[in-house]
Amino acid sequence: MADKLTLAGIETYRGVAYPWLCDGMGHVNVQFYGTLYDGASWHFLSKVAPAAELGPNGLGWADVRQLIEYKREVQSGTLLVVRTRLVRLGTKSVEYAHGLHDAEDGVLYSTNATVTVLFDLEARRAAPLTEAMRARCTKLLAGTGDGAAP
Repeated sequence: MADKLTLAGIETYRGVAYPWLCDGMGHVNVQFYGTLYDGASWHFLSKVAPAAELGPNGLGWADVRQLIEYKREVQSGTLLVVRTRLVRLGTKSVEYAHGLHDAEDGVLYSTNATVTVLFDLEARRAAPLTEAMRARCTKLLAGTGDGAAP
């Protein structure tokens, strides 16, 4: 049965649990969850601030907190999808939640809660979110779109 809360949000990853991701017990090894969620985070954060806005302005992202919960084992060959939703908008940070689901039946395998700060790459410290970023986040919070710039 699908978890309705984590099925909310936008799709940020779609893939397959390949055999080389699995350990000796036949399920996806925990080291690969971090890689999967990192890719989903990049896609989600691009909805907050496209790369063309970050690099030229000396900005990037820095994760400051992550919590992964493992609900069920993912077997080799499983089709996977991650959906991500914005949970909280801060002055310099965003908090978001990923849900890793079976792409065919919606079963929830894992969740990830992350806090990421906008990062000034020269000063090496957190920077305030711009008005454009905040406007996109407001759309994401309201569920009225994917937050992307038109």
